[in-house]
Amino acid sequence: MPLPQTARLRFETLSVVDAPFILELVNEPGWLKHIGDRQIHSLDAAASYIRNGPMASYAQHGFGLDRVTRIDTGEAVGLCGLLQRDYLDAPDIGYAFLQRHGGNGFATEAAHAVLAQAHQQLGLRRVYALTSLDNAASIRVLDHCGFVFHEVIQPTPTSPPSRLFSRRW
Repeated sequence: MPLPQTARLRFETLSVVDAPFILELVNEPGWLKHIGDRQIHSLDAAASYIRNGPMASYAQHGFGLDRVTRIDTGEAVGLCGLLQRDYLDAPDIGYAFLQRHGGNGFATEAAHAVLAQAHQQLGLRRVYALTSLDNAASIRVLDHCGFVFHEVIQPTPTSPPSRLFSRRW
């Protein structure tokens, strides 16, 4: 299945060569605050994250988090894609962008592209989204993309509570 592309952004599947980018992204203050510390503090750990996360998801589900790159500069700016969680009956959209690229509308643009692909190419009738309770920027992205808040959930006994949203077609 072809990956989404927008006027400004290109999506590419992640591979272990993206370890430096992932190492930077997962240690940004916004990731640590809203997604959590994944204990990825080396290039080897970042490569393992890619193999055991996005690459495993591509193999198992046919989708996963993709690297989002600016077309004009070729610079990786973030991740966006679909995830299938054991506790949800449909995929959820995930995204994270480097702080220095914030305020450019990249998250909303990328999320719109992933949602269009989810509906048009994958035939999904619903996509979920999860945010930390206080992630106002992510909630704004979801609002721009037509998501509706459902409830606060706690996916596992040890995980923090999350806001659950959904988008239907």
